[in-house]
Amino acid sequence: MPASFKLDAYVADVLLRDLVSHDRSPAAFLVYFFLAARAGKARGGVTMSLAELADRTGLSKRAVQLALSHLRRRHLIRSAQAHRTAVPTHAVLRPWRVR
Repeated sequence: MPASFKLDAYVADVLLRDLVSHDRSPAAFLVYFFLAARAGKARGGVTMSLAELADRTGLSKRAVQLALSHLRRRHLIRSAQAHRTAVPTHAVLRPWRVR
């Protein structure tokens, strides 16, 4: 049986329209959705190269690169690398949640 994950209603009700229509970046929504699904309950984030993200989402590497940049600018993900050539770890942020 495939694993499942819980999707906040905000992602479908607000974020989808905001990223796709307003920001004109459907790739950013697709990358966010993919990373959120992979992150699940993991607190550490998703460690994945640009090429692997491109392969898994069906997007070009450049489209993924632009999407990641857009998501970081919108504070929807945080990416970190141990050094310049290391594979980055992407943490999915949910700023709409009240702690």
